[in-house]
Amino acid sequence: MQTAQRPRVLIIGGGFGGLETAKALAKAPVDITLVDKTNHHLFQPLLYQVATAGLAAPAIAAPTRSLFRHQANLTTLLAEVTNIDAAGKQVHLSDGSTLVFDHLVVAAGATHSYFGHDDWATHAPGLKTLEDAFEIRRRLLFAFESAEKEPDPEKRQDWLTLCVIGAGPTGVEMAGAFAEIARQTLVGEFRRINPHDARILLIEGGPRVLQAMPETLSAKALSQLQNLGVEVRLNAIVTAIDAQGLKVRGPAPAGVLGSVDYTIASKCVVWAAGVAASPLGANLAKNTGCQIDRAGRVVVSPDLSVPGYPHINVIGDLAAAFSHRPGKQPTAVPGVSPGAKQMGHLAAANVLKRIAGKATHAFRYADYGNLATIGHNSAVVDLSTPLGPLRFSNRLAWWFWLLAHVYFLIGFRNRLVVLMDWAMAYASFSRNARVVAGTLEKPEHVGES
Repeated sequence: MQTAQRPRVLIIGGGFGGLETAKALAKAPVDITLVDKTNHHLFQPLLYQVATAGLAAPAIAAPTRSLFRHQANLTTLLAEVTNIDAAGKQVHLSDGSTLVFDHLVVAAGATHSYFGHDDWATHAPGLKTLEDAFEIRRRLLFAFESAEKEPDPEKRQDWLTLCVIGAGPTGVEMAGAFAEIARQTLVGEFRRINPHDARILLIEGGPRVLQAMPETLSAKALSQLQNLGVEVRLNAIVTAIDAQGLKVRGPAPAGVLGSVDYTIASKCVVWAAGVAASPLGANLAKNTGCQIDRAGRVVVSPDLSVPGYPHINVIGDLAAAFSHRPGKQPTAVPGVSPGAKQMGHLAAANVLKRIAGKATHAFRYADYGNLATIGHNSAVVDLSTPLGPLRFSNRLAWWFWLLAHVYFLIGFRNRLVVLMDWAMAYASFSRNARVVAGTLEKPEHVGES
């Protein structure tokens, strides 16, 4: 007698959404395949700490296979999906092979957006992967090394001008870390330059930093950045980036009235201004006729499925999703890790409901608030509570930010390592992950951590 085949669930992406989906299906009578183009899950909220030498890569990453070693109904594959055949219920991989599915959850995440100027990526790397973090760390530390051996004062200052484009959470945290490295970590380590002379510029096209936060906290974040010595340029639009620096259109930096075009000479530029969905969003639109927004995200149904294809769910940064609560207008779900995890949990529940022939549920997002750190004892917190918003900043906010991030890290070892590294850094401003591979002329990332 032939045994009926169990439903096959395919999950694309091992980020927060993909992991949550897989974990929620651990005891379900299904066969799961998790496909990701890297072999690790990455805790992205702390990726900037790797880029700024505060943490080593293993502290915020965990091998995907080890996370699911005890989940017998899950198979992990290291592969890249290039095409989704929605009607045929199969996906094509970059090596030419295919995988079939009964239910598909696409959690492929997002990448950088340079707003049509992809050539800028060479001169201003973004921060989404460990490779990005290693490259930013290399450029940052080697900027000081290059300045140390540069005899020309003007050219030396080009190396000591560090620019971060975009004042969202990543940009603010990066600029604050750059300032602490220059003002604290590297003090006394050079003989020809004073790292304190480094200029840290944070360039934002909008009217304020951390625009997703209330104006009061945005103003406090701006003040804390300035206290660290960060020069913040608001309403400043970057119009060009090359090996020599960038061109900006905005208010004159010296206080001259009106808008002007000016050039900033810099050898170290980091991009934190734009996000675009995975190319799989456009692939789904081509193969299913679904809509995508300007960022390439798939406009999903209330239950997170692709319209007309109930067996396909899109979650996380790839989904243009809305929260649906009775009696209220749908509200857009922000692209943050809590949203991705909640979507993953609902996607798993809805897969099981479809298998059982039951009606699916619409997504309801629980907004717990936003956090951002600026530097030692400097942070802003905006929490949503049953009694209303709770907002605070400075030292208390920094400790809250620290404990929250340690709590959500995956694995006891990672939590312990991060706590130890942060304790040492708090006492001494040291950054122990400052070893980079390669030379000034030839970057080499193999073996970095």
